[in-house]
Amino acid sequence: MGDGPLAVNILKILNNIQLNGIHHIAIICSDYEKSKHFYVDILGLEIIKETYRKERKSYKLDLSLNGKYIIELFSFPNPPKRTSRPEAQGLRHLAFEVNDIDTIVSCLEENGVPTEAIRTDELTGKRFTFFNDPDNLPLELYEK
Repeated sequence: MGDGPLAVNILKILNNIQLNGIHHIAIICSDYEKSKHFYVDILGLEIIKETYRKERKSYKLDLSLNGKYIIELFSFPNPPKRTSRPEAQGLRHLAFEVNDIDTIVSCLEENGVPTEAIRTDELTGKRFTFFNDPDNLPLELYEK
């Protein structure tokens, strides 16, 4: 990081910040029902609360994974598209940890969700693959 005044100030700030973890990930979808089906019925996330905000013509769906709040799925009228490929600056992808990647890949493909070939991370030796949600947001499965 260097040792100039900015680096020293950043280190002081980071020493005082106590992050506990990631609270949630917010996703804006183009087709609410299609995305709700994908995240709930195919990936198996559980609905905590579903809210329709009439003044915004928008849904907010709070989802959990294994009882832990993880995703806020939003719908808005005519959201602008975001570039996913070629890889662009910003959020790259969302990764889910799994115990058995082969079983999950088979289940996704049986539900019409194509996946990339399973690869092995050369740094960790762990297996992983990618697939996309209904809006082409890249999602990853990473074997435990």
